[in-house]
Amino acid sequence: MFTTVRVAGDSMLPGLRPGDCLLVRLRAPVRPGDLVIARRPHGLIVKRAFRRTDGGWWLESDNQRAAGRQDSWDYGAVPEQDVLGRVLLRYWPVRRSAS
Repeated sequence: MFTTVRVAGDSMLPGLRPGDCLLVRLRAPVRPGDLVIARRPHGLIVKRAFRRTDGGWWLESDNQRAAGRQDSWDYGAVPEQDVLGRVLLRYWPVRRSAS
């Protein structure tokens, strides 16, 4: 099963930018280094799966200096059942300028 999500915020720069659209495979196996979608009390987040711990997945932002950034450094490991899927690809925008 697949779904799509749109990136909000700067926490995954430079790889993902606000407005990027992602194709996500739900319930896909996760490995360290994968980009994942997870459920948090304030909504869905896109983060990098850093490592699996006893409490779930440790998820980190690629851009630790982003204003308002929140990841496992703030709220700890995310329970396995709240990691909803693995990002397969960014499908929009099709191309980016070199800026």
